[in-house]
Formats: sequence, C-alpha cells, structure tokens
Amino acid sequence: MAIRPILRFPDPLLSREAKTVDHFDDALRALADDLLDTMRAAPGIGITAPHVGILQRLTVIELDRESGVRIFVNPEIVSRSNDMVKHAEGSVSMPGISEDVERPGAVRVRYQTLDGTIVEEDADGLMAICLQHEIDQLDGIFWTQRLSRLKRERAVKRFEKAVRELARN
Repeated sequence: MAIRPILRFPDPLLSREAKTVDHFDDALRALADDLLDTMRAAPGIGITAPHVGILQRLTVIELDRESGVRIFVNPEIVSRSNDMVKHAEGSVSMPGISEDVERPGAVRVRYQTLDGTIVEEDADGLMAICLQHEIDQLDGIFWTQRLSRLKRERAVKRFEKAVRELARN
C-alpha cells in the first residue's frame, strides 16, 4: 500500500475516458489499496484510478470511517431519479476548490467487485452524488464541466491563484 502522486487540474489525462477493467487480480487489489491510502492522505471521500494517472475504471469511496470503504470496478449508472439535488463538490485533483453541482438525487448503479462479481444497487444522498461524480471522472468528465461557464471560470481562476500563492511560499 502506498500514497501515489495525484494528477492536478488541468492534466490532460483527467479528460480521457478510462478503460474497462478485465483482469481481476492482485495488481487490481493493490491499486485499490493505494487509491484508498492516497484518498485518505489527500484528504477526500472519493478517488478514481485516473486521478493517479491510471486509465482504468476503478473508484474507491469512503464517505466516513463508519460507513466503510466501497470499491467499484467498471461502474455505470443504469438509471437516475428525476429529483435533482445540489451539493458542494470538489476534487482531489483541484484541492481547496468547491462549487455546488446539481445532480439526480438517486441512482441505480451496476459495477463489479474486486473479484469480478457483478452487482447492481441503488444509492441516494451523498453516495449517489459521489458515484455520479466519480463515474463522470472515469468517463473523462472533470467535475467543473458540470458548472455554468461563469462558475467554472471562477473556480479555475481561484485554483490558479491558489497554485501561484503556494509556489511563492
């Protein structure tokens, strides 16, 4: 288990679609472990393999320690509710920046476990938001693309300013 370097916005790999995982082996389990360590260190509540430069459809979510770690291989949304909710979102690739994003309040997802078993389940609340956010990332859609042009430009400028200030210190 290791903490891996996280790609920072606007790294072009964050805009690429991840490939389907077809080998369910020790290397996949090790990557999932590394993602968990990396996410906790960031800190964050969700991370994908593309965040660390690996274009595989793997995401790790841990809303809190009590809920436990959830690992989703090849996740896809099979249905969405009609009700929409707004929630503050951000990214481990753009630390310190968040904005409200509107998404469906509930989803049904199909994914595989680390051993390849296919599972389908419903999610609502924060888990539904996280799944949509991370699946977007696996599809090459960075979270800021869900914002209006004005909000996206402001978020990018705030991040660029934060990076410049960090470089000065």
